[in-house]
Amino acid sequence: MPDTKLLDRLRAIVAQDLDRPVTAKYIADAIRAAGPYRWVGLYDVDYRRGMVMNIAWSGYSAPASPGFPTTEGITSRAIAEGRTINVGDVAKDTGYLTVFDSTKSEIIVPVLDRDDRAIGTLDVESEHLNAFDAESQALLEECSHLLEDFWTNAE
Repeated sequence: MPDTKLLDRLRAIVAQDLDRPVTAKYIADAIRAAGPYRWVGLYDVDYRRGMVMNIAWSGYSAPASPGFPTTEGITSRAIAEGRTINVGDVAKDTGYLTVFDSTKSEIIVPVLDRDDRAIGTLDVESEHLNAFDAESQALLEECSHLLEDFWTNAE
């Protein structure tokens, strides 16, 4: 059962007439507060430049790399495959780009447009191994569907 409280909160955030960076920060904060998530980042996928760029984050510090090529990291798989990549132990994933030394698990949920092309990502990290079960993955995927207009209205 999805966390309707979080989904309602996200709907209320995107309905406000705020600057995009402010809205993105509120979204990241709301997602982080809804679960046992240590860090949440929202990223734009810029195909023209071949880059993934952070637009907001919630957690103890900014990401080590606010931008990186679309061909690198776990994010590259989520973008290329158009599906969630849930890594229970980042130390065992050769594609993992270290953002924080204490990260043990990470989930990347692509935000897809109507043509099923990744236009953004939700990046959620934990200091615990196997932190993202099927229920939390389903909730984050529901968030990404709900947030599609946030990304498409920015293009």
